[in-house]
Amino acid sequence: MSDLTDVEVLWLEKRIENRIRFGRIVEERKIDRHRRVLSFAPGSIFAFVRWTSNDFGTIISRIDILRAVAPGQRCSIVPYVTPGGDILLRLSGWPKVERVLQMIDAVEALGIDPADVAPDHWHHIHNRLSVNESPRPYTKARHQAWLHRQRATR
Repeated sequence: MSDLTDVEVLWLEKRIENRIRFGRIVEERKIDRHRRVLSFAPGSIFAFVRWTSNDFGTIISRIDILRAVAPGQRCSIVPYVTPGGDILLRLSGWPKVERVLQMIDAVEALGIDPADVAPDHWHHIHNRLSVNESPRPYTKARHQAWLHRQRATR
C-alpha cells in the first residue's frame, strides 16, 4: 500500500473532465488515452475539479480542495480520490466553482502557489461561499503570517 494519495483524472470530450487545478504531483501513471492517476504526498494540498455534461448541458460542476492524508489518518471519501482526503473546501454549482477558480487565480497573481496557502483560507472560502457571502481575499501579509506560524510550530 502506498503512502500517496491517488487521484484519477479523466477526460472525455464534451462529456467528462476531472482535472487537477493546482498541487504538487509526485507521481503520474497513464492508464489509457483518457485516464491518468496523479499522486500526492501526505500533507500536500491540491484542487480537484470535476465537470460532467450530457446532451442538454452541464449536469455537475464541483471543486474540492483537499489535503492528502498519511496512512492511518482519518479522511473523507471523495470520488476518484484514493484513499480520500482532508476536505478544506467542497463546493458545487458553476457560479461557486467559478468564484473559487477566480480566487485561485488571484492567489497566483500575488506570486503565491495556491498549494502553499494557509488551509484556513480554503475553509474560509468554503464557509462564505456556502452561504452566498463574499470571502476575504488572500494577501501577502496573511501568507507571511501563515509561513511564520508554520516555522514556529516545527
